[in-house]
Amino acid sequence: MSVTLLAGSATTSLALTAADPAPASTLPAAGAPTAVAPVENLIVGYKSSAAEAGSNSAAAADAEAKGKKASKKAKFDRRLGTGAALVSLGAPADAAAVMAQFRADPDVAYVEPDSRAYALAVTPNDTEYAKQWDLFEPTAGMNVPAAWDTTTGSGVTVAVIDTGYVAHSDLAANVVAGYDFISSSTAARDGNGRDNNPADQGDWSAAGECGTGSKASDSSWHGTHVAGTIAAATSNSKGVAGIAYGAKIQPVRVLGKCGGATSDIVDAITWASGGTVSGIPANATPAKVINMSLGGSGACTATYQNAINAAVGRGTTVVVAAGNSNSDAAGFSPASCNNVINVAASNRTGDRSFYSNYGAIIDVAAPGGETRRATDTPGTITTPENGIWSTLNTGATTPGAENYEPYQGTSMAAPHVAGLAALLKSANSSLTPAQIESAIKTNARPLAGTCTGGCGTGLADAAAAVAAVTSTPPTPGFENTTDFAIGDNTTVESPVTVTGVTGNAPATLKVGVNIVHTYIGDLKVDLVAPDGTVYTVHNRTGGSADNINQVYTVNASSEVANGTWKLRVNDNAGGDTGKIDSWSLTF
Repeated sequence: MSVTLLAGSATTSLALTAADPAPASTLPAAGAPTAVAPVENLIVGYKSSAAEAGSNSAAAADAEAKGKKASKKAKFDRRLGTGAALVSLGAPADAAAVMAQFRADPDVAYVEPDSRAYALAVTPNDTEYAKQWDLFEPTAGMNVPAAWDTTTGSGVTVAVIDTGYVAHSDLAANVVAGYDFISSSTAARDGNGRDNNPADQGDWSAAGECGTGSKASDSSWHGTHVAGTIAAATSNSKGVAGIAYGAKIQPVRVLGKCGGATSDIVDAITWASGGTVSGIPANATPAKVINMSLGGSGACTATYQNAINAAVGRGTTVVVAAGNSNSDAAGFSPASCNNVINVAASNRTGDRSFYSNYGAIIDVAAPGGETRRATDTPGTITTPENGIWSTLNTGATTPGAENYEPYQGTSMAAPHVAGLAALLKSANSSLTPAQIESAIKTNARPLAGTCTGGCGTGLADAAAAVAAVTSTPPTPGFENTTDFAIGDNTTVESPVTVTGVTGNAPATLKVGVNIVHTYIGDLKVDLVAPDGTVYTVHNRTGGSADNINQVYTVNASSEVANGTWKLRVNDNAGGDTGKIDSWSLTF
């Protein structure tokens, strides 16, 4: 079986046509959001002569008093390493009134909002970045820049099983040793068949050379274009930005003159993923992601499926292009194989690209571009600004000068997803191929346009997928901030109702207690579970200390989490009073 590359614009007329760069205002902003987050806490620095500078009790009383004067709730939270006091406002609030009270106090050296900081991934300065709508445009781009705040793909090798690699300065730093798996020296054009040099010798052919009626074609430098989308060097003041620019590219050559043989491709899959191929040295840097922007007609064969299954079993995610025949992808291979991420192509308006295969077997869509319209003459370039720009070469047959050009095809869509897979693996190294596929599919967003025939779960969204595999689910927290007076020789209870927590409470249930009292040695403090079980957290210790501001850990694993919990405080002596200021449960 002969397999061909899947870039729809690899033709003799695909000349570099510069698109007008987008104005700077259209590029994605990096860093902090424009909206100002409400203030939840204040940082208060007291002068060294002030009692509040060394006494938590004094700082707590001062915070409460100033909050009352400002008609706000304020309480001492903790002492920072600098000696300053962290004052909680209880909830996001307008802090101006409380800050004014602190500023008016001669014992206060300074008061500041506890402001937020944000990751500051800068907009790439690559000269062609403005043309890369596929990365950042909100309508049909893959939302890549926001993912860079978390991960750039470092530590992950992506094998590009394709035409090999033609030298390009915008890729060189990210290329690791690969291999040439083309058995036929004629197809390989290197005179020696398989070897350790994956250099792209050119895949041009004369008319009729690749079968009756085949047309003449120039070299495509297809593997280099695919590689640039995945991991071109970024913010190096030249060229394009790669989706996983911290990752490494492993060029694995299987396509030469007139395509490539299945036997060579399955050996390449095996070797790239760390498997053993007879007569070939072991891969020193096995890939955790494989991209195959190639295919041919016919359903998946046992030969392909066995190689793919073994690669996935070694922990390698396999990404394939759906095909460019505007047909059901179920009739093409390896797109129809199991255990792969099958990628359809979408265009700049968010529709399925006119050439892209479709169907129930598609997993997800990604930008593949359209350098021409469906009604244009095949091989022409009429809309270069709508293509996928990446690293290439000017040589019509053998290598010439490096350059950048726009291509269209599911060949261009697949490396977008391979790059995303590298970002995910880098962000969370424990992810399996199945988990990576699930994260990409589950977090895709609906296409802005239409996809007749089916484009899987929608358009891959890099930021959403990365967030899904890196964010720790928020710990459920419940709090009661209402004051409950503690009188002499009385018992008082403050309730907290817990809902939405699955199963039992943890063995490390956190119970935050803030009690203001003139003699805490009088107090017994219990946590009462919904079923009435009592857990004592403070038992008449501390003497004349005038507050409790502490987080206790309770083994409540035998208790159902949901229900009404209570903080019960008993005062067993006369002469001292206080209140439950607030308390909380954190699951």
